[in-house]
Amino acid sequence: MNVDLFREITFRNSRQTYRGIPVMASNMDTVGTFEMAKALSKHGLFTTVHKYYTPEEWVAFGTQNKDCLQNMAASSGTGEDDFERLSNVLTAVPELTFICLDVANGYSQHFIERVRKVRAAFPKHTIIAGNVVTGEMVEELILSGADLIKVGIGPGSVCTTRMKTGVGYPQLSAVIECADAAHGLKGHIISDGGCTCPGDLAKAFGAGADFVMAGGMFAGHDECSGEIIEKNGKKFKLFYGMASSTAMKKHIGGVAEYRSSEGKTVEVPYKGLVESTVLDILGGLRSACTYTGAECLRELPRRATFIRCTQQLNPMYGPPPGM
Repeated sequence: MNVDLFREITFRNSRQTYRGIPVMASNMDTVGTFEMAKALSKHGLFTTVHKYYTPEEWVAFGTQNKDCLQNMAASSGTGEDDFERLSNVLTAVPELTFICLDVANGYSQHFIERVRKVRAAFPKHTIIAGNVVTGEMVEELILSGADLIKVGIGPGSVCTTRMKTGVGYPQLSAVIECADAAHGLKGHIISDGGCTCPGDLAKAFGAGADFVMAGGMFAGHDECSGEIIEKNGKKFKLFYGMASSTAMKKHIGGVAEYRSSEGKTVEVPYKGLVESTVLDILGGLRSACTYTGAECLRELPRRATFIRCTQQLNPMYGPPPGM
């Protein structure tokens, strides 16, 4: 079967049309880099770029890589200086049409107001907003102006929110429920976090996700920021959650007294160029469609059935490579 992984999506509020393979690299500062965007865009994949590049750096990148900009989003938080920084980037690079409004906890009136403010300021841009895990909040964000809702609290490989706070939601259940809510309003969702292998992306798409975002699977490559670390003859690259003490020390001077770190810092085995990981993901998705009889990615939810099990893999010879 000849499987088409490209999707064409027209977004509810921006009315912009996207065409590409809806797999995203996360906007974590080690993963959501310009280098990653160049590598992924060649295959039609998307990168949500971290918010720490300056407008000047965006201009320099955009001048030389205009073709990549259609598969990139500029990220922003909800801090006082974030809106100004985002506005400067979008003014400097008008070809950039995606905005990612990213907070760990999307359940606040402040976040809703920020989505409305950005929608009013940039009516034709496609807005990604999250993270949330319930249908009611997905609907609220879509009606407030967001196009793509980022779904996931606690499933990430370097996220410790569930351990530190007791807050979270099983990712597959969140995707099934949130996709249903979004699609009822002609909105869309991103399954963000929890993928450890290509099969997990296939399950997320099968559960109804329109896009799947990954951080850990894209970590450890040449395109990620940070130096290669050598220990006992082996090579590693640093990977950390954006709510980790490492990230907070780097960007805001440390962990505030009123909160705790909600992320790990890990040394990921060095993986070389991201190309091999991309091909592995795309090959797995094509085979998933073939096994289920889906001719394209959009058909996968109509072909997928989920069965609860206690063990998915045969562990006789240990875990598969990379796990």
